[in-house]
Amino acid sequence: MRRAFLFPGQGAQVVGMGADIAKASAEANEIFEKADEIVGFKLNNICFEGPAEQLSSTTISQPAIFVTSAAILEVLRKNQATNVLRADITAGLSLGEYTALYAAGVISFEDALTLVKKRGEAMQAAADATEGAMVSIIGLDEEKVQWLCEDASEGELLVPVNFNCPGQIVVSGSKAACKRAKELSAKYGAIKAVRLEVAGAFHTDMMSSAAEILKKALANCEIADPTDTKVIANITGQYYKSAEEIHQGLTKQLTSPILWQKCMERLLADGVEEFYEIGPGRVLTGLMKRISRKTQVINISNLQTLNEISRQFV
Repeated sequence: MRRAFLFPGQGAQVVGMGADIAKASAEANEIFEKADEIVGFKLNNICFEGPAEQLSSTTISQPAIFVTSAAILEVLRKNQATNVLRADITAGLSLGEYTALYAAGVISFEDALTLVKKRGEAMQAAADATEGAMVSIIGLDEEKVQWLCEDASEGELLVPVNFNCPGQIVVSGSKAACKRAKELSAKYGAIKAVRLEVAGAFHTDMMSSAAEILKKALANCEIADPTDTKVIANITGQYYKSAEEIHQGLTKQLTSPILWQKCMERLLADGVEEFYEIGPGRVLTGLMKRISRKTQVINISNLQTLNEISRQFV
């Protein structure tokens, strides 16, 4: 039976995440303490206590989600009951791709967290320098979302960037164009359109300055070729074959659409039967319900779910 580990991206953060696990597990607590040393501030305090506004900022939420996911993964690896769990394939949504690469053993915790921190800072800087936004369109197929973007753009940037699951596509671009898309969405039959609480137009050309910074940062990191565990790339829905492809994929990811539905459909087609979402929240679990109704995702996001999965393997 083939197994995949899935890791969430930005938006999964919630105040208190990881606190119960760090309190109960020395291994998890060690990951948070190590993270504090790498980032140079008390990231664990923000994860555990907030405030929510600070945790949700791009510069904080990205390392916070990565570290919380890594801490849960560490407990799974070190727990005598669950250390038999091994992933054949890992996948992560946008930011989560860094956790997927770490989980697959192709990048160290230190390098991955350093990259994630720089990524968050670079994306925030790019957002501050532009006037961008994102809107989630619910209930339309790809063709109608494309028509909506063409109608609402009025010469400004507006493109579909997150193909999450059937009936959920996120568009990204200028603030004015996103506002028009939200207003015009009902005309195309959308059930609803929701403005996302993000700093800017992620996964578009508005992030090109961030991509340049990330490219330089990647050059200073040691990334190995994937071997035993495969990692699927967000922007292609194909498996990474080399370290060079990973460098290119992570750089292009900032200015390219995220093909999450395509990635999950590829895993299903390749015979993956067991899926585990590891990290805060249940976003990926919810998306899979829309992608494949018969496929169950085992969610491991807190101490309770960790204990439940541990009892299954005793």
